[in-house]
Amino acid sequence: MGLAHGGGLNRAARDHGIPVARWLDLSTGISPWSWPVPAVPERVWQRLPEADDGLVEIARGWCGAPETIGCLPVAGSQAAIQALPTLRAPCRVGVPAPGYAEHGWWWAQHGHEVVPVPLDAVEAQLDALDVLVWIHPNNPAGDAVPRERLLAWRDALAARGGWLVVDEAFVDPSTAVPVAPDAGEGLVVLRSLGKFFGLAGLRAGVVLGEAALCARLETALGPWALSHPARWIMARALADRDWQAAQRQRLRAAAEALDPVLARHGLAPQGASALMRYCPLPSATAVDALFDALAREAVLVRRFEAPPALRFGLAPDEAALEQLDRALTRAVAPNPKESC
Repeated sequence: MGLAHGGGLNRAARDHGIPVARWLDLSTGISPWSWPVPAVPERVWQRLPEADDGLVEIARGWCGAPETIGCLPVAGSQAAIQALPTLRAPCRVGVPAPGYAEHGWWWAQHGHEVVPVPLDAVEAQLDALDVLVWIHPNNPAGDAVPRERLLAWRDALAARGGWLVVDEAFVDPSTAVPVAPDAGEGLVVLRSLGKFFGLAGLRAGVVLGEAALCARLETALGPWALSHPARWIMARALADRDWQAAQRQRLRAAAEALDPVLARHGLAPQGASALMRYCPLPSATAVDALFDALAREAVLVRRFEAPPALRFGLAPDEAALEQLDRALTRAVAPNPKESC
């Protein structure tokens, strides 16, 4: 079955015997509002994608990246996560703990030694690493690292031919300062349209880094790695700055509306991401009990057991917030005196 992710609504509906239409799915960090995709012209469907369609220039402008660095459109960050480990000989790779598990899994599949690294231990372990992968802000915990600290990690790794790989899937609406403009030697940055733009199904993103490295990655991925319709939609979404500004405001307002609902039920959200709220719990048993209780009320969230926590995505409207509030009220916690 592979690694666990958010989503899986159809399976949850089957397991609990509740029709899909009744569910409130808060299990992902994907925006409940998507960039409005226009009709794709027939000619776009008929022709193979072309690299000189202007998308790279638009993507660089969106990320604030200079023309001197490489910028490679890819089929979502996942494509780069799977391919980047093939571009280095087996080495020692640090991954955030906790963090998006696909990073460590794919490095391990290609013979690298993967080392879980908590945020407070990065500097202590950095000298023993060849590559450090970091998520900025982190998924699931939402921790944000100052740009200067990330660049110091980059400098230390680059001095001995190492890489800092920064996954900025959740950076757009957050308080974290992006490092995409600093991509280049020793620093690889992943950006995508899945979360902030609400276009996870499009499978579209970019890799920013040293031009030679991006060229090697392009060769590894092969021709036409991103479909022509995806490139066409991506270019227009990235260029729509007015929609992006309105989306940031909407996401922050939704996160602020979610916080008091969680707090009423003893849940203390943390982190810098406006796309989700991460709530630590006392134990894995408490996580499972609350997760199952919410599922019985047709509310799907994301659970983590190490460390124990639940993650809540954004509710799309007031009715969804009320549904979550009712579900939390009815949920039976294993120890009502314990709060997170």
